[in-house]
Amino acid sequence: MKTIISTIALTLLVTFGFAQTKNQPKTNKQINKTMNYNTEKVSFTSNGTEIKGILFIPDNQTKPLPAFTVLGPVAFVKEQSPIQYATRLAKAGFVVLIFDPRFHGESAGEPRRFESGKAKVEDISASINYLETRKEVDKNKINMLGICQGANWAIKASNIDKRIKSLSIVAGHYLTRETADMYNGGAEQTNLRIEKAKISKAKFDKTGEVDYIKIVKEKDEDVALLIAKPIAEWYLPWANHQPYFSFRGLWENRVTQMSELELWTTNIADDMRNLNLPTLVVHADKAATGQEIPKKLFELIPTKNKKLIWLGSQVQFQFYEESLTIDKAVFEITTWLQSK
Repeated sequence: MKTIISTIALTLLVTFGFAQTKNQPKTNKQINKTMNYNTEKVSFTSNGTEIKGILFIPDNQTKPLPAFTVLGPVAFVKEQSPIQYATRLAKAGFVVLIFDPRFHGESAGEPRRFESGKAKVEDISASINYLETRKEVDKNKINMLGICQGANWAIKASNIDKRIKSLSIVAGHYLTRETADMYNGGAEQTNLRIEKAKISKAKFDKTGEVDYIKIVKEKDEDVALLIAKPIAEWYLPWANHQPYFSFRGLWENRVTQMSELELWTTNIADDMRNLNLPTLVVHADKAATGQEIPKKLFELIPTKNKKLIWLGSQVQFQFYEESLTIDKAVFEITTWLQSK
């Protein structure tokens, strides 16, 4: 009997205590002090299309601050790796904008899940247009962060939009023919994918009908953009859009087949030869594109104000979600910027 009474009392105490804590205004204030930043859901337009994003603003701001616009991996949504970097950069004193590019997540645009490097470069410039409207932002200190495959479009944007004052690349999945063949299982498979993408694009241009493939395989017989099993194991939970997982955003396990045409024919080496702004590259032994490709491409960058940071043996997914790795990467970014 005593055990039952004690259990009931403990339950009431915990419930009552939780309710009290949740309703106390002081709790929210304490949380803000711990976070050191506030967030705001925002929207802006890119080429006439509405883009949805989240703006991170450091607490106790007294003057305009340096800012970052962030682009994530292939077919990403802002709630994946970009949010991990945004929270840390905001704590370090930067205003940070993350967003769903056109055709993805909460942003508008048709066809859905179309991977367009050209559109993403335009979206980056549109995000800078938006940052320039904010009183919290120092318009002369807007920086670019590209993660994984987002590095390619961040590089292109940095060559085009001179408002970008520095470029940071983390775990870049650099698009070159060598990369394509490595991921697709050889030159023959890459050529086959390119030809199928050409046919799909011609079909879309003529009829408006869209062919889709998976991002990652759910079944062995699926045609997928990324075929390695570990990649599927990381991405598939993001397709769960149940209410309890709504914080994960609107990632979908599909991409237009015609997207592969641009992906597998891009050679980012040409763009890296034109990078003349301060550039930081953060990579690791087992990150995307391995050890040799990032080092060779880094050597092509002509600016003298460049730095390559090699963290160790991390795999790609550690750059997406592991606190230790992301903390190290952000530390290198912020330290490098402070030294410029």
